[in-house]
Amino acid sequence: MDHIEELARALAKLPGIGPRQGKRFVYYLLAAPGAERLKLAELITALGREVRQCPECLRFFTGRALVCNYCSDSRRDDSQLMLVEKDQDLAALERAGTYKGHYFVLGGVLTLSGKGAIREKELVRALEKKVAKGLTEVVLALSATSEGEHTADHIRTILLPYRDRIKISTLGRGLATGSELEYSDAETLRAALTNRKEA
Repeated sequence: MDHIEELARALAKLPGIGPRQGKRFVYYLLAAPGAERLKLAELITALGREVRQCPECLRFFTGRALVCNYCSDSRRDDSQLMLVEKDQDLAALERAGTYKGHYFVLGGVLTLSGKGAIREKELVRALEKKVAKGLTEVVLALSATSEGEHTADHIRTILLPYRDRIKISTLGRGLATGSELEYSDAETLRAALTNRKEA
C-alpha cells in the first residue's frame, strides 16, 4: 500500500483541493516535525469526538450541550427562520450582527442538472415545529447563483402549504449576482438583510 498516494487521494476529495494540491500537502506533512503531524491527527480525530450537529438547525458546533448556542438562546426571535446553504454562510451572517432570528442549514444546493441535495425532510419537520412556536417569516439567504436560485424555487414549493401564515423573503440589494454568502463582507450582508424583500 502506497501511503503517500492514498493520503493524497483522500486529501484531493476535500472541496477546492485537486490531486496535485493533495500530493503537495502530503509532502509538506512528511517534511514537517512529527509533533505537527501528531497534532493535526489529534485535531481531526477530535472532530468526531467533540463536534456535534445541532438537531434543531443542523449546524455543527463544539460543546456538550444538546442544541447549539443559537437554538438555545431565548433572546432570539422565534418569528424568523433563515435558511442558509452551509455552516460558513451562517457564520458570515452572524458576523454581520444584524439578524436575530433562528437558522436552518440546508446542507447544500440543488443544481439545474439534478445533482446536489438539501435536507428537505428535516426542513419540513423544522417548519412544523417553528410554525407552532409563532414563525411568521422565512428568509431565503442563498447565494446569488443559478444553483441558489434553483434551490430557492424548490423551497418556495415546499413552503406553499404555509403561505397563508408565513411571509417568504429573500436578501435584498448588496449581494452581487454570482456571489456566495460565505465570502461576502459584513457590511454587504447587513445591507442585504436590511433590504430583504418578499419573495
